[in-house]
Amino acid sequence: MVNNVPRPPTPVNEPVLGYLPGSVERIALKEELVRQSSEIIEIPCIINGVEVYTNDIVEQVMPHNHSHVIARVHMAGENEVKDAIQASLDAHEAWSSMPWEARSAIFLKASELLRGEYRAKINASTMINQSKTCHQAEIDSACELIDFWRFNTYYARQIYEDLQPTVSPSSMWNSSEVRPLEGFVFSVTPFNFSSIAANLPSSAAIMGNTGVWKPSRNSYLSNYYLMRLMMDAGLPDGVINFIPGKASLVGEICLSHPMLAGIHFTGSTAVFRKMWKDVADNLPNLRSYPRIVGETGGKDFIVAHPKCDEKALIVALLRGAFEFQGQKCSAASRAYIAKSVWENIKEDYCSEVAKITIGDPKDFSNFMSAVIDKKSFDNIAGYIDRAKSDSGCEVITGGEYDDAQGYFIQPTTIICSDPKYESMSEEIFGPVMSIYIYPDNEFEQTLKLCDETSEYALTGSIFATNREDIVIAQKALKYSSGNFYINDKPTGAVVGQQPFGGARGSGTNDKAGSPLNLLRWVSPRSIKETFAPPHDWTYGFLNE
Repeated sequence: MVNNVPRPPTPVNEPVLGYLPGSVERIALKEELVRQSSEIIEIPCIINGVEVYTNDIVEQVMPHNHSHVIARVHMAGENEVKDAIQASLDAHEAWSSMPWEARSAIFLKASELLRGEYRAKINASTMINQSKTCHQAEIDSACELIDFWRFNTYYARQIYEDLQPTVSPSSMWNSSEVRPLEGFVFSVTPFNFSSIAANLPSSAAIMGNTGVWKPSRNSYLSNYYLMRLMMDAGLPDGVINFIPGKASLVGEICLSHPMLAGIHFTGSTAVFRKMWKDVADNLPNLRSYPRIVGETGGKDFIVAHPKCDEKALIVALLRGAFEFQGQKCSAASRAYIAKSVWENIKEDYCSEVAKITIGDPKDFSNFMSAVIDKKSFDNIAGYIDRAKSDSGCEVITGGEYDDAQGYFIQPTTIICSDPKYESMSEEIFGPVMSIYIYPDNEFEQTLKLCDETSEYALTGSIFATNREDIVIAQKALKYSSGNFYINDKPTGAVVGQQPFGGARGSGTNDKAGSPLNLLRWVSPRSIKETFAPPHDWTYGFLNE
């Protein structure tokens, strides 16, 4: 051990590359897109650093061209899941005993690989696997993940230092051993953000934990490349075990294992609630009470006061609702707009939405691409069709969809006379914006309506010019969102700037991208060392 107190580099947010015509990054990304689109790769399980080919294969396709296969994925069976758990348990002692700065160095190396030679590969795989535009891939799979790794290592050092007791009276030394959890962490990750997919298993790993990573069915290609990246950065065998497999099978085995120490989850509210219930049912057989951390659904809102920046509001509505086809937990999907404001912006809003281009993300002129799969497509189309047939709704943009080649849905806007209509209250996870037009004199009543309409509380925003109106909104919507935006769209949280997470039906609000999340993956032990222990058991008060 080196006799020093290491300080990791002070983190800075990774600059977002522009991919402008003729730029170096654009040329490199285009070349990588061509390369990846021309091959079909075999994706194995990775258990204890070994690639395991099960021959139980599912195909990964491009959502924007669902006849185009990009990968053949070997699915884990019961034996592979159990082997992955055992590998994580076997790796736990060495990994948890490794100095924190050594663990951190691995992920700092990973961040450098991602910002350099891996950048085009990860961005391209995210584009063809999840149908993201170059810009959406850049801010996700490159910048946000680089930021996660940089900031998490910095926060780790703060935790190890700041959790130490402040008082040690004469003759003793009090300290805290910031231990990882006892057992393995089960990470279940979503398709929509490659950064989240890699961050969930790695944030726990930075704090000395080992675990099992079950990637989403719809992002195997990009997630496999991320796993390889971490291995190339020096991640020891068994620390993170990559297990593509059926959710029911992998979940049942992991959630019932006696050494389950924690769950790190991003996905649907329904799945998270079931996992929580399953853990509760299994508690008598578990060694510890698992840490359960989840970020789930959202029904994210924009509220526009009669006095607001109307041009900024249009931009927020369009970008907030339709970037990445609305497939963000934070996407704006309901808006409450004052009548006078709506009368002023309606024509311009519809005109701007009509300019949105949709197609293959390899064509950089497209603003949107396809939704992720057939199940999602059918669900979103159902909401649109029901709105079309409802007399209380008016579809003013979009409303059309086509899955002949890819799962394409036009950016759709629904004006709802009923503020609690299904598209105003239920998560759709697609390019659908529902708007309720409220009387100008009912701002405060509308804030209450916004707060009470949805079970979710992830993100939201207020557009208002006067400070007193902003203050009123902040107070009324205090528990309506975990991330609250003033005069901005409710998407685009940046690591180190706006730690992300929500409460109510949206999750445990453990704030990814902050020390609060990392604290969930440690179990401190208080240590007291006495230098001059007493040699007489009696106390002075016993004397007469």
